[in-house]
Amino acid sequence: MTQQTPPPPAAEPAAPRLSLTEKASLTSGAGDFVTASAPEAGIPAVTMSDGPHGLRLPKESGDGGQVDLHSAAPATCYPPAVALGSSWDPELARRVGSALADEAASHGIRVLLGPGINIKRSPLCGRNFEYFSEDPLLTAELGGAMVRGLQGSGVGAALKHYAANNQETDRMRVSADIDERPLREIYLRAFERIVRRDRPWSVMCSYNAVNGTLASENARLLTGILRTEWGFDGIVMSDWGAVRDRVAALRAGLDLQMPGTQGRTDAEVVAAVTAGELDESVLDTSVERLARFARRTDEGGARPGPRMTADEHHRLAGEAADRCVVLLKNQQDILPLDPSSGSVAVIGELARTPRYQGAGSSQVTPTRLDTPLEQLRELTDGARVDFAPGYPAPEGTAAETAEALGDDAVRLAAASDTVVVFLGLSAADESEGFDRTHIDLPDDQLRLLERLVAANPRVAVVLSNGGVVRTAPWHDTVPALVEGWLLGQAGGGALARVLLGAVNPSGKLAETVPLRLDDSPSHLSFPGEEGHVRYGEGVFVGYRGYDAVAREVAFPFGHGLSYTSFAYSGLRAVQDGDALSVTVTVTNTGRHAGREVVQIYSTGPAGSAVARPPRELRGFASVTLAPGESREVTVETARAELAYYSARESTWRVEGGDYGIEAGSSSRDIRQSAVISVAGDLSGVPLSGRSTIAEWLSHPVGGPLLMERFTAARAGAGAAAGAMENPTMARFLSGTPLDVIAEFPQSPVGPEGVAELTALAAGGVPPADA
Repeated sequence: MTQQTPPPPAAEPAAPRLSLTEKASLTSGAGDFVTASAPEAGIPAVTMSDGPHGLRLPKESGDGGQVDLHSAAPATCYPPAVALGSSWDPELARRVGSALADEAASHGIRVLLGPGINIKRSPLCGRNFEYFSEDPLLTAELGGAMVRGLQGSGVGAALKHYAANNQETDRMRVSADIDERPLREIYLRAFERIVRRDRPWSVMCSYNAVNGTLASENARLLTGILRTEWGFDGIVMSDWGAVRDRVAALRAGLDLQMPGTQGRTDAEVVAAVTAGELDESVLDTSVERLARFARRTDEGGARPGPRMTADEHHRLAGEAADRCVVLLKNQQDILPLDPSSGSVAVIGELARTPRYQGAGSSQVTPTRLDTPLEQLRELTDGARVDFAPGYPAPEGTAAETAEALGDDAVRLAAASDTVVVFLGLSAADESEGFDRTHIDLPDDQLRLLERLVAANPRVAVVLSNGGVVRTAPWHDTVPALVEGWLLGQAGGGALARVLLGAVNPSGKLAETVPLRLDDSPSHLSFPGEEGHVRYGEGVFVGYRGYDAVAREVAFPFGHGLSYTSFAYSGLRAVQDGDALSVTVTVTNTGRHAGREVVQIYSTGPAGSAVARPPRELRGFASVTLAPGESREVTVETARAELAYYSARESTWRVEGGDYGIEAGSSSRDIRQSAVISVAGDLSGVPLSGRSTIAEWLSHPVGGPLLMERFTAARAGAGAAAGAMENPTMARFLSGTPLDVIAEFPQSPVGPEGVAELTALAAGGVPPADA
């Protein structure tokens, strides 16, 4: 689905030209957002900036490169990942990444600290607004596109937070305790895809521990998996303040501690090398990587090219926001609005004072800010759009004033033909640094909504939130519901365009909206206790978990309506070696031009050796169609995408059997399906006497060998030999190790036969008539 970004050529090793002290100094920051330099070795300093969705540009205080975190220069605030995830549009994500690089380069920024690609394990995570999805493939496609956009325009990406940083509670210390299979399939999978394909110049480790070892000191994660398995050739930097033991971190594969410690931990590295506790070659390796990284970013920043104007940035931010709006519900065709045929009331302080980004280290000072109310009035060509705040602004208002605001809003609703209500969360409700304790809207907003619906049932609700909010049971009382997420500085215009029909909504949910918080698959083990959080749901994260227990949800993963309708037909799934191509015809059956995101899922195989979700996303593509137009949509995937991670074999393994291939408009709106037969991978686990009868029989060599013995001994051999002909006994014995069967009286395979069969199976030669 994407192209690879080739790595720049490696630089010459720099370590031999530097003293021990100079080398140690390069492995920590010279300030809050700048690395140390070594001009005599040709190693420039690298300036970085927060902001996965826009530059947080702190002003230098002039004190040794330290940064004043309390002030910032303006920059474009693009839609955060929570919104961009709902676009399901990798090309759009690439363009946003390229625009971020353009703005970064104009300010001398060489590395942008993003994108964040952690999985949304729980809807309570306070930082979910910075992440794309609950699904690793969708996350990888959008996050990888941003990496390509940034680095293709000469600015380095810092892929974060590696790994399993899925909560804010106790985030500096907690150990994420995860079994190997969900670790690989869910929490590392997006990192693996992006590292292998898009080659980010840096990866940022997370604060937390993984299975008891801090990420900053986790040699298995930083070296064994990231570098040895995936071939990562960039640097690993710490999250700000994530290093507890500088020497242990360096030994594990962490190249750069951020921010700087004014030489304190540099001295620890020097002392460890001098005392023989740290091999200097370990330091040399990190310095060589840092030198290559610094030259890479310096060369990237020198690339010529026109700079986008502030207006061009704002227009792209608006175009991106258009794609991110999700129409969850639209009964009675209440949307799009037609102000010329009736009066419209806009209610809700969030329409006048929008929330457009999350709180914490990613906050951007925008170059401008569109508000939904102003944009609605501007786009209605003078038609009357009345407004009432309905509830207080986040900074608070006296209770009696809040009640008066509600009374005014109800009177306005009763006197209007249609009511648009803006509801949502404040920064005090969700932020980096803490998790939510519930997913409900504020009580005062819910009370207001109840009164408004009683006064006028023609209500469309627009949500502004960085994390999923509970919509049940009130979503049944309103005919229209729009998920507006946090849309960046141009989001007000996007919401107005969607509400008025100037833009046909095409966003799809990148995460499930549950009916209740208790329904979340991670609910019973989030956020953990006594320094540990057990990922007890395994691979059943998000829609995988809801579907596995057939749990009803408010709105499923992948859901999103349009002002038109689409029909699917003629699904074809074609295998060609390892390639798998899925084609389906999509027809616009409605009255408006529109964009549909076709989602491809796989199911099966039946009788899997491991617990598998009912369906998993394998690819997606979008198509824009005029009314009545039909077009074929093809999604390319691969046989390898059907694999599960075998913890026993420490590798990915495709099971043989029949797989369902489905095309749908959401994970629970499957329109077309087909079945393909896939050959399985040979098991890497050798057969032995401890292998069960079922394992022997499923082996392509051992199975025929064992059945040959049973067949030869069947005539007159007694119960043990004839047992496999009885279906009930065959199931009874399937889980029994062969060496136990060998002890049975009249067994067709004695103890000596077990050794013989094991040797024959290892030799890979089946019987001649197999």
